[in-house]
Amino acid sequence: MTPVAHVQKWLDERFGWEELLAPLRHKVVPQHRLSYWYFLGGMTLFLFGVQVITGILLLLYYRPSASEAFESVQYITTQVQFGWLIRSVHSWSANLMILMAFAHMFSVLFLRSYRKPRELTWVTGMVLLFLALGFGFSGYLLPWNTLSFFATKVGTEVAGQVPVVGRWIMIFLRGSEDVTGATLTRFFGFHVAVLPGLITVFLGLHVALIQRFGMSAPPSVEAQWQQNPASKKEVRFFPNFLLRELMAWYIALGLLGALAALSPWGIGAKADPFAPAPAGIKPEWYFLAQFQTLKLIPSKILGLDGEVLGVLAFGFAGAIWLLLPFLEPKGKNGARLVTGLGIFALAYMVALTIYGHLAK
Repeated sequence: MTPVAHVQKWLDERFGWEELLAPLRHKVVPQHRLSYWYFLGGMTLFLFGVQVITGILLLLYYRPSASEAFESVQYITTQVQFGWLIRSVHSWSANLMILMAFAHMFSVLFLRSYRKPRELTWVTGMVLLFLALGFGFSGYLLPWNTLSFFATKVGTEVAGQVPVVGRWIMIFLRGSEDVTGATLTRFFGFHVAVLPGLITVFLGLHVALIQRFGMSAPPSVEAQWQQNPASKKEVRFFPNFLLRELMAWYIALGLLGALAALSPWGIGAKADPFAPAPAGIKPEWYFLAQFQTLKLIPSKILGLDGEVLGVLAFGFAGAIWLLLPFLEPKGKNGARLVTGLGIFALAYMVALTIYGHLAK
């Protein structure tokens, strides 16, 4: 018996290794002209793994207090061996993870992979996207530089516009009436404890649902397979599809390394709560469309506060998006409506993000 076979036997006797791997061996992935979109979910998971590993390394040196946070980041970047690289990889992978999560969401929407019986797969995926945005928002403040301080101040003020509970939400996020060291400590707790715990639960549920129901093919491809069963093609998930996924991860790792090395993440200046906000302060790109929309909304609409109406509209749109599989009208008209809404949402987000980036 070879050493590998001996290890496999040892694991099987103690953990039921063969039984655990059996679902992977039987799992298949539909193969068609749009199959490459299936890689986006795995890419997002890979970048999340990079976040976890680099985040743990940064935790060894980071100090979550207003008096030491900026200096600890400065120490990581300038004194710790390869600290600048780890921090750059962490920051770039966070942005790429959110980008891949959005791309995965729109690919699922346009391929209509949320259809029965995969409604809960969509819901758990949307919750994961919201949690990823929470990671971005909470982690942005941790370097405690000028840009992150005032961007967090603006972001929490927007949350404070929610009717009835807005002020409570703002104080809950900040830990006080203003952004202080208590806010930094609170955001650190969200970033390294609360959000990781939540995302672990929903990620496990999301993967379990994918394993249970598999990956769906677009309706047009399914109709073609029904007309001509011989044209149906599938590939085994393990090892065929997994090896292709690993190659995609390898490409993503190369891109991530290039970005981190050629464009290291900056430090900025230490936050000064008593200094005026810099001109043209903006949030990160994944909140830029919403931020720019609120700036464009008139201050008063029919006697009501425009910013409050904007925040309510975003909340309503998020709820509709979350429950989309249950709200989609039946028939082809319903599918066309959802596709049209998806195209509009994508175009709107891209256009407002670009416009917000260029606006002064």
